[in-house]
Amino acid sequence: MLTLDPQSIDLAVLEKLWAGEASRLDSDAMDRVRQSSAAVDRIVAGGGTVYGVNTGFGLLANQRIPVERLAELQRNLILSHSCGLGDPIPRHVVRLMIVLKLLGLGRGYSGVRPLVVEALQALLDADAMPIIPSQGSVGASGDLAPLAHLVAALLGKGRVDFAGTVMSAAAALKKLGREPLELGPKEGLALINGTQASTAIALDAVFLGQRVFWAAIAGGALSVDALKGSVKPFDERISQVRGQPGQIRVAAALRGLLDGSEILSSHECCCSKVQDPYSFRCQPQVMGAALDLLTNAGRTLEIEAAAVTDNPIVFGDDDIAISGGNFHAQPVAFAADMIAMALCEVGSLSERRTSVLVDPKMSGLPAFLTDDGGVNSGLMIPQVTAAALVSENKSLAFPASVDSIPTSAGQEDHVSMAPIAARKAVTIARNAGGVIAIELIAAAQGVDYHSPLKTSAKLQALHGKVRALSPRLETDRYWADEMAALQSAVLTGEFGETGD
Repeated sequence: MLTLDPQSIDLAVLEKLWAGEASRLDSDAMDRVRQSSAAVDRIVAGGGTVYGVNTGFGLLANQRIPVERLAELQRNLILSHSCGLGDPIPRHVVRLMIVLKLLGLGRGYSGVRPLVVEALQALLDADAMPIIPSQGSVGASGDLAPLAHLVAALLGKGRVDFAGTVMSAAAALKKLGREPLELGPKEGLALINGTQASTAIALDAVFLGQRVFWAAIAGGALSVDALKGSVKPFDERISQVRGQPGQIRVAAALRGLLDGSEILSSHECCCSKVQDPYSFRCQPQVMGAALDLLTNAGRTLEIEAAAVTDNPIVFGDDDIAISGGNFHAQPVAFAADMIAMALCEVGSLSERRTSVLVDPKMSGLPAFLTDDGGVNSGLMIPQVTAAALVSENKSLAFPASVDSIPTSAGQEDHVSMAPIAARKAVTIARNAGGVIAIELIAAAQGVDYHSPLKTSAKLQALHGKVRALSPRLETDRYWADEMAALQSAVLTGEFGETGD
């Protein structure tokens, strides 16, 4: 089990958490939680007016709530905000949401009691994931609806996926041996004011996107050999004089993948081609730019993962709660849109390479990579599927972060749309994974036409992985299942960072 220090979290740890590794907060974090809770008790006892502690919310912030109704205030907040619609958020993303919420609470600025942390931890330990609708948040004031559904489960409301069995939240609590949670002052607000839903979904996109990206690098290298393309555009000196870090890294990866290829060496000295199409030749420039975007987005999400994003923020040393706007998810929205645009281009470049390979005028290979054309259509329609996915991604890649719509009677007059951006990015990643799967089939088929010449050792290993899921095409066959299997292999990271 990972012991988490909320003050020191990186993407490598977050990826383990995304993959489902068990975790809990360290003892220092729990000490900070206790100190922050005690500060809220002192603030309430002092009788001052503090937003969300003893006032209404949003436009109703000027309504002072009497002490005897503070628990009712927090409960009603959760119930009234549990109003999402749409398909459930995937359970692995819900798990990550809970972990991110614990990280934020563990910083010690939220004022919740340790028993709230323990209740959330109990869900993780039992693999009891609340059913959370995916729609209903605009990414400010926090991910209110999704997080309310998360907390509602602790109150015995809604439904829970308990280790694969869906049941009422009340039944889940009984199975956990826990009573419904009674929220104290500020606790409801601390739990639903935050960017944890948007951030968890965006992390899902970036981790999927990294797998898609490196599979595309591997597929792109295999396509170069299928085309009998040139490795000269990947010369280190070309990238060094430009200086873009992603370009330098991608060019090096492509050189490494193609090193030792008999196909490449067979035409290096006497090739009649002057230049390859951009989708082959400009891979370092385009894919490098995409890599830089993914890296920058990952850096933003790494910071946000353990950020304090509820409101007000409790500074226990001074016994003061300051109302601000850390719940506004604009950094996450921008990051998610960057992921979406980068992966849209990754898929677009891949589809163009597939299109070149199936076109005999461009590739010099048999039309649609089949020997008996006419009777057989070969890869004609898989390329159409790739084109359809790329076109869908282009529509999805329009930035959600440039949109805003006022909510809460104009009090929340600018919102981030971060969860919408993040959900779109995940869809684009999955679509791009399908596009790369189709390129892998085409590239493997193209390389086979150059036998007995062999590709490089690394690309032979990649070719073998492709062939394990999609045998060489001899005659037309049913494509969908093997395409789906390869798409799944791309998304589960079976092609690795360098394709080996």
